[in-house]
Amino acid sequence: MAEWCTMVSRSTDISERPEKAVPSVLTYWRRRAVLLLVVFTVVFFAYMGITLSTYLTNPSYGVSLSARGAEWARDYGLGPVVTWVEQEQYRLNPPSVGGAPPVNAFGSGPTHVLVPKSGHLPTPARLISPAGSWSSGEGVWHVAGRTTVTGIPTTYVSYVRPDPSHTSYVAGVAWMDPTLLKAQLYSGSYIPSSNYTYAHTAPLTYNSTKNLVDIFNAGFRMSDARGGYYTDGHVIAPYSLRDGAASVVISKDGTMTVAKWGRDVKMGPTISSVRQNLRLIVDNSQLVSGLSNSDSRNWGVTLSGTSFVWRSGLGVTRNGALIYVAGPVLSIKSLAQILVDAGCVRGMELDINSDWVQYSSFLGPIGHAINGGNGTSLLSSMVGPPSRYFESWWTRDFFSMSLRKS
Repeated sequence: MAEWCTMVSRSTDISERPEKAVPSVLTYWRRRAVLLLVVFTVVFFAYMGITLSTYLTNPSYGVSLSARGAEWARDYGLGPVVTWVEQEQYRLNPPSVGGAPPVNAFGSGPTHVLVPKSGHLPTPARLISPAGSWSSGEGVWHVAGRTTVTGIPTTYVSYVRPDPSHTSYVAGVAWMDPTLLKAQLYSGSYIPSSNYTYAHTAPLTYNSTKNLVDIFNAGFRMSDARGGYYTDGHVIAPYSLRDGAASVVISKDGTMTVAKWGRDVKMGPTISSVRQNLRLIVDNSQLVSGLSNSDSRNWGVTLSGTSFVWRSGLGVTRNGALIYVAGPVLSIKSLAQILVDAGCVRGMELDINSDWVQYSSFLGPIGHAINGGNGTSLLSSMVGPPSRYFESWWTRDFFSMSLRKS
């Protein structure tokens, strides 16, 4: 009897259990969607973390970690976020106004060398100070880099305050004699493209440094340069040369000039390389009309979108001398004005922002190979050391100036 009761009880318990609910179609697909979203999120952030790690450990994306991170963010569609962060940093830490530059900010070393009057360009005149009247030593030219075997200087450097407001900063100016120096464009795997093998690229070879005097940065990334690139006998696709573009043009004899493409220079058998970047900022010895810091299409996007940042530029004087200008607190107008003050008839902007602006002069016995340790940056505050051009990881293009005769 007890056994029968137990069986009835079990039967009753089973019958009273509710049937397991079958999820609706909507619930089923909602659960699948959540699962897929979780998987996608994990995979996405893992991928982004791997790519970020790749950028942060690769010096070719910038000398500083912040620059590498910014390059990564912009390449992965986070440019507006980076710009906002940089704007906030600039707002909280704007360039200083007033004050005086550090002691010895206007250079040191020989300012005058007795050399033959012929066989080279005349020594440049003292630079005008954009800040107004000269401070002691401001605008004076100092001998830099290797000289010829007879002791004739090939390069002079000078320093001026960039404008009447930012008087605690200085811009560096380099004057190069093309009758004594020959130019060479070094291409990079990132700029202009990794689809080619270039005759001249980093690292600098042993033989190429025997008469090396100066090295300096080229222009923007090609996607931002609004121009073309020609080297090794062909245009690097898809960057065809654009009429009207500001152009660094190097002839096969090593002579370099700055020109408006299609007006001042056209393609011909004597041209070795052409590197274009935006528009001229100096033309006919004057600032071109329309120079505006807010016009990023014509003058480039700066870190934080602000006016006074690291900039560099290159110009050519009436007698063919080459002028390189760089500084940490330059607007597009102040950069152009210094080029004009240095006697340039035409001038253009090169690269901007601290990690990409670098000019170095080199010392050492003529005819002997050198390395980055023999180089001195135009400004001690330049972020990247001269050694970058001696490293295989350097992927951006640049220019070298070497002695024509050893």
